[in-house]
Amino acid sequence: MRCTGCGAALRDDATGCLGLYHELSVHTLSSRDPTFPHQLAVDAYAAQHAGTAPKPITTAFALIGLYLVNERGFTGRQAQRAHMCLGRRRQEWPRFSPPAHVGDVTVADVLGAGDAGRDEAIRRWAASVWDAWRDHHEQVAALVDDRLGDRFDRFR
Repeated sequence: MRCTGCGAALRDDATGCLGLYHELSVHTLSSRDPTFPHQLAVDAYAAQHAGTAPKPITTAFALIGLYLVNERGFTGRQAQRAHMCLGRRRQEWPRFSPPAHVGDVTVADVLGAGDAGRDEAIRRWAASVWDAWRDHHEQVAALVDDRLGDRFDRFR
């Protein structure tokens, strides 16, 4: 079986790719890493499964987080702070159409990396998904500049 969102090879059970993501979340949420790799996993998973996202904010936030980490050198914790700032007031979010191929690394690959290599695999996953969305990079950068503007540096 393969996930229809990201193409990950799935176990033969009913939880599918979301179940793998939840399994990964147990690791990332229990990690004491101050860079908060869980945020990278959240954003990579959401962007990779954007075809099933019911709300524009889900994909917009995922792409913003991936942009901040991959292009601006943010940690997951800093990206999380930016998300919290953006979420404080109700706003309209653009719809992003997912690319045909959403990246070469999936949540299944991250889990397959084992405990020792998992955080590095999360970073590769986030970079792979961000790269897959390359046609939207300029739009996401402009969105960040527009919505965060002069508040950008406070998250660093």
